[in-house]
Amino acid sequence: MTVTWEELGWERLAAGVGRVRLPGWDCTAGLVVGAGAVLMVDAGSSLAEGVRLRAQAEELTGARVTHLALTHPHFDHVFGAGAFAGAEVFGAVGSDSVPAEELRADAVRSGLDERAATEAVDTLVRPRHPVCGEWTLDLGDGRQVLLANVGPAHTAHDLVVLVPGAAGSPEVVFCGDLVEESGEPQAGPDAVPGRWPAALDRLVDLGGEDAVYVPGHGATVDAAFVRAQRDALAARFGVSR
Repeated sequence: MTVTWEELGWERLAAGVGRVRLPGWDCTAGLVVGAGAVLMVDAGSSLAEGVRLRAQAEELTGARVTHLALTHPHFDHVFGAGAFAGAEVFGAVGSDSVPAEELRADAVRSGLDERAATEAVDTLVRPRHPVCGEWTLDLGDGRQVLLANVGPAHTAHDLVVLVPGAAGSPEVVFCGDLVEESGEPQAGPDAVPGRWPAALDRLVDLGGEDAVYVPGHGATVDAAFVRAQRDALAARFGVSR
């Protein structure tokens, strides 16, 4: 008997495309299913969470996760990466340069158990494929996914994942924390606020008016929401066009 996305707590966004909102920090993880490959977008906030994501992906698809795209180097999106050691791992160029101890310290400050943080650092898998501009992944049977480095913005290394629409399904854009719906976008010490509005302009250019935009935290949104958040960030940081 085939399990459905909904039975595992996932939200189906388009044919072969879904996402789940993870407990704790309300982070999004995404899944894109091709004929011969499976792409996971972000890996959760701990090794245990990554293991659960991998198991759910295998239950949904009947196949192992072959590719992992990490949208940005913050612990709540990358600390589960050790569960995907056999996958081809992609990230924005330079994202592998963030010190592991810096990630661990941020995780503990944010409330992650120290043992879980240490375990995640000890098993952390870094991106092996740095994306400088754009990178097209072929997942088989005509399904191609675009990875685009649109930063710096939320961090110095921001990657988005564009899944073109197929068979009447909308395009889906996994935004990472460039877009947040469940709260105001967070700008930490590694943010580049002056470039953030331009990154959101690029995001809308990539996805278009009818795409489903998947924030790093919160419910899915539309292009109008992304533009409104762009304007709010520009006002917040004093950035003009």
